[in-house]
Amino acid sequence: MAKAYWISAYRSISNPDALAEYAKLAGPSLTAAGGKFLARGVAAAAKEHGQKERTVLIEFESLDAALAAYDSPGYKAALAALGENAVVRDIRILEGV
Repeated sequence: MAKAYWISAYRSISNPDALAEYAKLAGPSLTAAGGKFLARGVAAAAKEHGQKERTVLIEFESLDAALAAYDSPGYKAALAALGENAVVRDIRILEGV
């Protein structure tokens, strides 16, 4: 079974405090769901139409595990802490090759 990768690319962060509260809940929730953080932070470089904002890359053992992590109660609590307008981001979950 192929591994899966969760990529969060932030376009803007308007409420760093809400993002910090989200991170306190999201990190442990995603790790408990089998996620392994491979990279996180502000991009070292942005090419083409990219932005030098926060990016997070998490590896999961399978696509099902990654999708289940997103739908888990722990991650839903993290999303509630983040709120509606704290960040603008793009989350993509894809299967490895």
